[in-house]
Amino acid sequence: MLLYPPIKELLVQVPSRYMLVNMVASRARKLSSEAEVSGEPLEEKAVSLAIQEVADGTLTLEQAEEEAAAEAPEEGEA
Repeated sequence: MLLYPPIKELLVQVPSRYMLVNMVASRARKLSSEAEVSGEPLEEKAVSLAIQEVADGTLTLEQAEEEAAAEAPEEGEA
């Protein structure tokens, strides 16, 4: 159960719960893969770090959309 930050505070940053979940999940996967590649363990769980980034305002919806667009394969490539 998420106690801090409260979900209401996170929804100020992101307009819907669905977008919030997708944003946090995507960022958590990226944090995990970066930690695995570098060989350094994360000090907290990746999901907790991603949620904290949203709460702090360091991860915004625009940034998450840009990252998703950059990682998505082009339509003709599949």
